[in-house]
Amino acid sequence: MEKPVRKPACPNFSSGPCAKRPGWTVDALKDALVGRSHRSKEGKARLQECSDRMKKLLELPDDYRIGIVAGSDTGAVEMAMWTMLGPRPVDIFGWESFGKGWITDAVKYLKLPQVNEYKADYGRLPDLRLADRTHDIIFTLNGTTSGVKVPNFDWIAADREGITICDATSGVYAMPMDFSKLDVVTFSWQKVLGGEAAHGVVILSPRAVARMQENEPKVPWPLPKTFRLAAEGKLKPGELEYSTVNTPSMLCVEDAIDALKWAESIGGLQGLYRRSNANLAAFEKWVATSDWIDFLAESKEIRSNTSVCFKVKAAWFLKLSDEDKAAAAKKISALLDKEGVAKDINAYAKAPVGFRVWCGATVETSDIEALTAWLDWAYATVAAEYVK
Repeated sequence: MEKPVRKPACPNFSSGPCAKRPGWTVDALKDALVGRSHRSKEGKARLQECSDRMKKLLELPDDYRIGIVAGSDTGAVEMAMWTMLGPRPVDIFGWESFGKGWITDAVKYLKLPQVNEYKADYGRLPDLRLADRTHDIIFTLNGTTSGVKVPNFDWIAADREGITICDATSGVYAMPMDFSKLDVVTFSWQKVLGGEAAHGVVILSPRAVARMQENEPKVPWPLPKTFRLAAEGKLKPGELEYSTVNTPSMLCVEDAIDALKWAESIGGLQGLYRRSNANLAAFEKWVATSDWIDFLAESKEIRSNTSVCFKVKAAWFLKLSDEDKAAAAKKISALLDKEGVAKDINAYAKAPVGFRVWCGATVETSDIEALTAWLDWAYATVAAEYVK
């Protein structure tokens, strides 16, 4: 097969940190409040601006709180689990590495007395209808390592008694969210916004705030300071929005503000949705005519439009041992890396052998279209070594 000529303008298809927004340069950080305290008047104003822009862009209800926390999305989820769980049984839905990790934390480390584990293999969803309205619920909006998303929120009871904790890091800003069904939403800037790592964001409904404040004196385990959202047991005005528990990087905050401004300039939430959906559509058009690749997600309705995961369906490939499959897939991704076409598209280590390509809003559709031709070329090149 002849080598393609046109390459993606940006070869960064990593699933986190993800590609920067189009046109980004370090000049975007020239006004960052470096060398200054985040507790200064100017520092608090910058943090407040970041919180306000996130809240507005997400169209959050007025009574929901949003703020920056330590430890990326993982830290935000852990914070919610350690401060809010305990009073009720917990239903946890896991179908890829991160969701299943929350099950491990609840059972092995928090040692909660009643955890209902609902699991599914990579590419599938567990039966979400098993969620009990009287229980707390933990689930992942979009499985970054499996390319499988929750199709809707109909399965969450509007009159629920428990709280819902949603790990939304690779779905927020790319997929519609019904915040009336969500009490805790966590994410990090490094995904759909293309921001920098290490910082998490937590969104709290009034029900979540009440649970945290009621639960604070009753938590049966030591609570690290980094997890204590409310300094004195009550979440005061500004205590989440601009008076952060830990010292944030003002460089990263400036970068997030830049990304949020860009999102506003392309039409806000709907503009972000359109870009991610257009990227997925480009992949769907390619896969529909391919004889060697397919989506890992078993159905279209649960297919992610950000972290798109692929499996190889070619007959010769399926006959290989697991070790040889992994080696062949790595040869394909290594070829693309060497050509400067695609960086970091190997499947997650614990996921089935294949490829994972980020196609969130910061990625240009023209780059996805160019990449598909190169994927075909790299596959044909490697397949020739095996099929003789």
